[in-house]
Amino acid sequence: MTTTRSVRAHDRWRRALVALIAGVFSGALLFGLANPAAADTQSPETFPFAVQGNVRVAGDPVEGATVVVTGGEYTGEAKTAANGSWRVPVPTKDVPYTVELVKDSLPSGVVAPEGFAFTQEVTFGPTSNVTRNFTLGAAERTTTSFLDQFLSRAVNGLNFGLMLALAAIGASLVFGTTGLSNFAHGEMVTFGALAALFFSVAVNIPIWVAIPLAVVASALFGYGMDAGLWRPLRRKGIGTVQLMIVSIGLSLALRYIFQMFIGGGTVNLPGRATANIPGLGPISLSVTDVVSMAVSVVVIIAFAFWLMRTRIGRATRAVSDNPSLAAASGIDVDAVVRIVWVMAAALAGLSGVLWAYFRPGIKWDMGTSILLLVFAAITLGGLGTAFGALVGSIIVGLLVEVSTLWIPSDLKYVGALVVLIVILLFRPQGLLGRRERIG
Repeated sequence: MTTTRSVRAHDRWRRALVALIAGVFSGALLFGLANPAAADTQSPETFPFAVQGNVRVAGDPVEGATVVVTGGEYTGEAKTAANGSWRVPVPTKDVPYTVELVKDSLPSGVVAPEGFAFTQEVTFGPTSNVTRNFTLGAAERTTTSFLDQFLSRAVNGLNFGLMLALAAIGASLVFGTTGLSNFAHGEMVTFGALAALFFSVAVNIPIWVAIPLAVVASALFGYGMDAGLWRPLRRKGIGTVQLMIVSIGLSLALRYIFQMFIGGGTVNLPGRATANIPGLGPISLSVTDVVSMAVSVVVIIAFAFWLMRTRIGRATRAVSDNPSLAAASGIDVDAVVRIVWVMAAALAGLSGVLWAYFRPGIKWDMGTSILLLVFAAITLGGLGTAFGALVGSIIVGLLVEVSTLWIPSDLKYVGALVVLIVILLFRPQGLLGRRERIG
């Protein structure tokens, strides 16, 4: 009898608690439905529509200016970023909005011309965003000499070539030690950028810490791929053609897995917009560009020291030259190949981070977009040679950027491939390759 009473009392308390929770939830829901403006005001970041634009003076961005958007009973504001852009989410597009650039918020030294309209009217169309720009002064038309353009694009090409070299060196070592042309190497590049995005945005770690963590994650990714896929296939005696076909399938699978997580748009890493360094004349380099080039040079020098001076590096070169002879000499070929996969994935991951800043932005197929250039650099420098991949990458990077002086930018990748074909007609083994590698 006592047990039955306690069970009934427990049931009454449980029903009362459920009723209380349901009442609170229903009340909150009804309040939100009855007063949508109040609910919207609490979380403007969830609004499906937005008014956006830029504030510029004589072509230069204006940072720190305040823009106020008013429509109906809603008022929102935003400050311009370093690149002059601003964005104000709004709850609906069914009402007209007034966009005001607050005059008193303009930075010191920025003066609007006489008669400048600080307010604009906005009406949404079929899209979810509408753009309104404020231009405080007309930009002066300037002409740049051919030499200045050449210098600027050559420096950009060097930056691109160094970034490309990080990916090409790893892919070249994989080919030299295993004979595999890894078509999934582009996805290893994308993985590094996505790992940096995860650590910096999702985990909220500073970007200067997130990037080394992304490189470590990429190395683990390469270790897992070799341990779980490539090593078992090698032990079964699968030929290089079959392995190449597997890499193509792996590339497609990884590419669309990435798209499932980040969608088809472009996502930027923190710290993308940095100021240009003054005093460089016609050369336009931001702080991010200089850091990217410095990191590439330091990593390449460290890798060269590892490859030439360490015992594992010498074993790697031995396996790349002749795996059978290296095995007969007592070198553990499987262990060397495992290390090569880890190093290649780490370099590809770092290349992906730098590529995300150079493009700029992260996209699900960003690694695939440069995969052909990676292969071109490897072939141009000499198949299976790390230093040949470095030389080939710098040549390809320079050709890609400088060629836009004569051909449309949409065709700049084609120019590098044409030069590759011409060089191979005269030197089939590549610039630093050896003839015994051919055939």
